[in-house]
Amino acid sequence: MRVINDITAILTGMWTTWKHIFRRPVTIQYPEEKRIPAPRFRARIILTRDPDGGERCVACYLCSAACPVDCISMQSAEADDGRRYAEWFRINFSRCIFCGLCAEACPTMAIQMTPDFEICKRDIMDLVYEKEDLLVNHGGKDPDYNFYRHAGIGVTQPRGSAATEDPPVDVRGLMP
Repeated sequence: MRVINDITAILTGMWTTWKHIFRRPVTIQYPEEKRIPAPRFRARIILTRDPDGGERCVACYLCSAACPVDCISMQSAEADDGRRYAEWFRINFSRCIFCGLCAEACPTMAIQMTPDFEICKRDIMDLVYEKEDLLVNHGGKDPDYNFYRHAGIGVTQPRGSAATEDPPVDVRGLMP
C-alpha cells in the first residue's frame, strides 16, 4: 500500500511539471513595466492627517509595542490645547518586515500602509525615516475620519464640564 502512495505522489509531481513545461514564461521587464500589487498589499508606512489638517498620531506607543522587530520609536508631547502628538517619530525600514501590525494597532488610523514597495537605498541609514518623511497631507484610506470627533474628547474644556459628563470624582473621598 505504501509503494502505491509513493508512486502516486511521484506521478502527481511529474504531471504538474509536464503541465507547465511547455507554457510560455511570463516575464516582466521591471524598470519599464511595473506589476500592479494586490489591493491589500502592504508596503511603505505613512502617517496621515485629520480632515482639519492636524496630525492623527497621538503618540500612544501602541504601534511600537505591536511591532515584532522593534523598528518604530517615538517621543510624545502635549500641545497647548491638551492634545498629544508625536514630538518625533522614527521608523527603521531596514528592519521593518511590513507585517502591518502597527497599522492594525493604531487607534487613530494615523499609521497606514501603502502599496509603494520601491524603497531600496544604497546606504542603510537612508532607510531610517523621520516624521517629516512619513507625514502626508491627506487622510489616507479614510479621509473623513477624525479621532477627536469620534472619541468625543473635548480637550480644551475641563473634565466634567460637558452636558453629558459627570464631574470628576475625588478619589480621596472614597476612602473609609
